[in-house]
Amino acid sequence: MHILIYISDYLVPFIILSIVVYGVLKGVNVYEAFIRGARSGFLTVIRLMPTLIGLMAAVGILRASGFLDFISDVIGQFSTMIGFPGELVPLTVVKMFSSSAATGLLLDIFKEFGTDSRIGLIASISLCCTETIFYTMSVYFMTAKVKHSRYTLAGAMLATFAGLAASVVLADAIC
Repeated sequence: MHILIYISDYLVPFIILSIVVYGVLKGVNVYEAFIRGARSGFLTVIRLMPTLIGLMAAVGILRASGFLDFISDVIGQFSTMIGFPGELVPLTVVKMFSSSAATGLLLDIFKEFGTDSRIGLIASISLCCTETIFYTMSVYFMTAKVKHSRYTLAGAMLATFAGLAASVVLADAIC
């Protein structure tokens, strides 16, 4: 166990040092390349900021307005019939927009149902098996200047539902 701690403490600095040494050996001005990359990354963050703020505001509005509870009640009636707990519908909807907001909901679920409950296990596994669809699409497509997403949303929704189904199956296998 101590060897893993030792490796993890020194792995990242070793990789960074290796990159710097390789750049110097290849004759690259490493510092200038770093500054160019940092500037480019900073400009990307500035371009993404309006999208991120809009998504955060949308999630906040969904939670504060009660619409999330309403949609959860409606969808939860049907999802319970197929074995997916209705209590996890808000988590699933929010996860499509924001992973950090979904983590907050996950903590609420843990407080109410417990981490080792069926609902707690399904919630944990589903957060690992799903993606923040709308966040990812908006950020990556905006950065790459993609105008037509074609089948991305349909494919992402299909993958999300597959992940949700897998989370129920895996949690039931564990319980």
